[in-house]
Amino acid sequence: MREICVIGGNRYFGKRLIARLLESGDRVTVINRGSSAPPEGVTHLVADRDDEHSLRAALGSRAFDVVFDQVCYTPRQADIARRVFAGRTGRYVMTSTVEVYEYEHSTTLVREDAVDPLTVTVDLTAPWDDANYREEYYGEGKRQAEAVLARDAGFPYVSVRVAHVLGGADDFTGRVDHYASRIRADEPIAVPAENHPATYVYVEEIADFLAWTAGREFTGPVNANAYGLLTTDDICAEIERKVGGKAEFLPVEVGEVSPFSFFRSYGMDNSRAAELGYTFRHSSQWLPKAIVETLDSGATGATGKEGK
Repeated sequence: MREICVIGGNRYFGKRLIARLLESGDRVTVINRGSSAPPEGVTHLVADRDDEHSLRAALGSRAFDVVFDQVCYTPRQADIARRVFAGRTGRYVMTSTVEVYEYEHSTTLVREDAVDPLTVTVDLTAPWDDANYREEYYGEGKRQAEAVLARDAGFPYVSVRVAHVLGGADDFTGRVDHYASRIRADEPIAVPAENHPATYVYVEEIADFLAWTAGREFTGPVNANAYGLLTTDDICAEIERKVGGKAEFLPVEVGEVSPFSFFRSYGMDNSRAAELGYTFRHSSQWLPKAIVETLDSGATGATGKEGK
């Protein structure tokens, strides 16, 4: 029986990760600010992960086989975590993002070595506590958080670079509904004049993959995404099958565009995961189900990146 700590994990695939760990017989401790109750069967510690004293006080003398950090968005948070958990864990799994590749633009699928954390400049003095700044520099915050752990973690670490996530009745982002509401109302959908595809992952599968990493020994960055790039057209075609109507696209050269439409290529190469022993499914195997799950739930919300 493993002792596992999950920082965050209150919603979406974080909840699914906790459920899988409990099903495996692990003892799970969840750390959050106390704004929402964790699932039954876990130990709940209330702490502010941005406050080193608060985090140390909540942990006491506890130690873990694995720590999953679902809500590490900045280098400052990573810096606190590396100090607090040094000597307390045998493995640290940080949920990172495809957004670390925001400066890459290639028709070739991007491998992990395209962003080497050891080459990333870290700025702990930037206004990372400002929510607007953190949102604007989301990818940069994740890159620098990885860099902090890569240089001086004090424990073996993994950064799981998660693709755009689809599926689930609890998809709170509103991204799928953004398209569905416009298709129903015959309203135009703004997309780049040259709209590029991206890689995605099913919400259930990213939870599976994260849980799988707990029992492995590899370290460093790993891409987590399905085979098969998806375009805005692919996603809208599934939404059309569910709600009827026809998507009308409005190409724009500059300015705001709809979610899941991109001015640059957003494709990740998942061959490292396959080499390590985990094979993701092709997006065509789960996309119809993912869209139906979200639309049947009536899930709506403000679009955003932080969905762990």
